[in-house]
Amino acid sequence: MRILVLGAGGVGGYFGGRLAEQGKQVDFLVRRGRKQQLERSGLSVKSLHGDFVITPSLITADSRVKPYDLILFSTKSYHLAAAIRDLKPFVGRQTLIVPLLNGMSHMDILKREYGEEKVLGGLCFIESTLNESGEVVQTSPVNRVVFGALHPEQEERCRQLQEYLNDEKNRFILSDHVEQEMWHKYLFITVLAGLTTLMRAPVGAIRESGFGSSLFQQLLSETAEIVKAVNAPISEDIVETTVNSIHALPYGMKSSMQRDMEKNQEIEARHIHGYLLTMAESNGIEAPLLRIIYENLLVYERLNARS
Repeated sequence: MRILVLGAGGVGGYFGGRLAEQGKQVDFLVRRGRKQQLERSGLSVKSLHGDFVITPSLITADSRVKPYDLILFSTKSYHLAAAIRDLKPFVGRQTLIVPLLNGMSHMDILKREYGEEKVLGGLCFIESTLNESGEVVQTSPVNRVVFGALHPEQEERCRQLQEYLNDEKNRFILSDHVEQEMWHKYLFITVLAGLTTLMRAPVGAIRESGFGSSLFQQLLSETAEIVKAVNAPISEDIVETTVNSIHALPYGMKSSMQRDMEKNQEIEARHIHGYLLTMAESNGIEAPLLRIIYENLLVYERLNARS
């Protein structure tokens, strides 16, 4: 199986690197600057599950190679349009695409651009980033990709993928309810990113503040009401289970959006929080806390653009 990983950052670099470490045939689609860096130093991963360095197989958007069997689509949402364009030459009739973006608004776009039969449901759970040297740093025990069929005709190939990809260091988990899991993660990310960026604090400090736990509950209630209005397949106890998950997080846990803001980098405000507010407005739902959080992120973006 020929696998293409979009990018070699915190997500793609980790999961693609682990697959290459296992001996799988993996190429990384990268920009020229990252390609030069990786050619000099290799792809280095620092992880709780074991450090490793590989010499990655690299291509760029103008490379001439055959289409791939599997593509791990691991870009940020603000690079989505460029990523779709760059990947098109590498997508063939039998290619399967596993999207690893946060949120949900990208799904219809990917289906429209590549065809519904090629796009699986997908999400990942990992806390990772690139350090100043370009190394992938993975900092929590959780490291898994969850994927699954969105149509019955994809089910057999998904079973084959599970058997081929899964490993004790690189967990690829086949789900029979992947769309629900994607929506559940969307709510989790919306709440965690929203409040850690609003408070500029890790999750533990917010939990221990006088009103912090109530804010988590309020934001989850607002977002759950919105996604229920669009008939998303979420569980009835999603608010309770997500609150419990947030209370179980380590004290120092930060959202990836918060880490991006600390580095003065771009953020996915419109893709995550803005998309939910659009759905709320379309259904006549008030979401005051979500609105405050989104405005906070927009202010950050405006100030960051001026600096």
